[in-house]
Amino acid sequence: MWLVLVATLWLAGALLGGGALLHFWQQRTTVHPQRLESSRVLVTRGVYRISRNPMYLGLLCWTLALACYLGGMAVWLGPLLLWGWLTRFQILAEEQALRRQFGDAYDDYCRQVRCWC
Repeated sequence: MWLVLVATLWLAGALLGGGALLHFWQQRTTVHPQRLESSRVLVTRGVYRISRNPMYLGLLCWTLALACYLGGMAVWLGPLLLWGWLTRFQILAEEQALRRQFGDAYDDYCRQVRCWC
């Protein structure tokens, strides 16, 4: 039973992360989180319709899969710390930069799509 959950979380992470990368490459825009000023377009289709951060959500799915696989209470600290770190130190800064870059279009997108899922 646990292996099914592990495989499902791993596959979800791969589909979310891979789908996100595919849309960025199709739009020929940067995926580098420290170079947001070079973003050419606001990507809002595909997996970006269910999450504003599908790459991070995919990474979180992988850490959840690992926690399920390893078992025990302490391993759940990893996904929890990752979620907190990404939210506080990565996503908030990225959203400010995207709001400056794309203005009202980004605000509209934020009203339609949740941060994580």
